Amino acid sequence: VQLQASGGGLVQAGGSLRLSCAASGRTFSRNGLGWFRQAPGQEREFVAAISWSGGTTLYADSVKGRFTISRNNPRNTVYLQMNRLKPEDTAVYYCAARTTTLVTTIENEYPYWGQGTQVTVSS
Repeated sequence: VQLQASGGGLVQAGGSLRLSCAASGRTFSRNGLGWFRQAPGQEREFVAAISWSGGTTLYADSVKGRFTISRNNPRNTVYLQMNRLKPEDTAVYYCAARTTTLVTTIENEYPYWGQGTQVTVSS
C-alpha cells in the first residue's frame, strides 16, 4: 500500500498550487482521505479531509475558503487545490487514508500515509 504525494514547490504569497496524491497497491474508492501538514518545529496538523463519495468535506479553519479538497476515485487520486497561499502555509504536506468511508480530523485514525511534499510560500 503506497500513497504518493506530488505537486509541492516554491510559490509567492497569493499564489496557487495543486497537490495530488495517488494511491497504489489497493483501491481507496471506499475510504476517507485527508491532507495534513507539518511546519518546521511544529506538530503535524489537520488540513482537509473528504469522504469516499466526496459528499462530505472538512477543513481546518486556517485554510477554509482558500483550499479545496477533491478526489477522483477511478484514478485513485485525491487533490488539494491551494489558493491565496500565505507564508504560514509553508510546510510538508502529507496525504493519508482511512480504512472507513467516513472522514475525521484526527491524525491517528489514518493508518496509511504518503511520504510528504514540500510547500514553501515566500513573502
